[in-house]
Amino acid sequence: MAKQYKLYLDVCCLNRPFDDQTQQRIRLEAEAVLLILNQCQIGAWKLVTSNALDAEIGLTPNPTRLRQVQDLLSVATIKVQTSDALEQRIADLTQLGFTFYDAAHMASAERSQSDAFLTTDDRLLRRARQFLDQLKVKVENPLQWLTQKMQEETTDENSK
Repeated sequence: MAKQYKLYLDVCCLNRPFDDQTQQRIRLEAEAVLLILNQCQIGAWKLVTSNALDAEIGLTPNPTRLRQVQDLLSVATIKVQTSDALEQRIADLTQLGFTFYDAAHMASAERSQSDAFLTTDDRLLRRARQFLDQLKVKVENPLQWLTQKMQEETTDENSK
């Protein structure tokens, strides 16, 4: 993949590879997340992290899962710092009905000018579609996002 994407994955995404893989959707999303993280690990893409991610991941009750998710996030090369502007944006997003952590992740993705904020949370995806015109970042499912980018790259290569 030629373009260098800057991506923000929420805690649902980062947990997906460790979820029960018996459901096909979960398995495919887990594979997409791992492929995305691999691109970040080799430096082709950039993974963004934030204090909100650190805080929410810190709530993970299972110590093994906590370490696994922290290990995945360790490939992040950009960290969004807390600021008054970020806090205000979080407040604005919670006024739209987003949960605190969803708003914090979205505001962090916006602040870092990420190409996409990826989540496997259907409720969050629906709410983001509802307020599309008020968001400054694309909110997408990792499997759908990755599939689209792969199709775009194939189309670009075929048109040469």
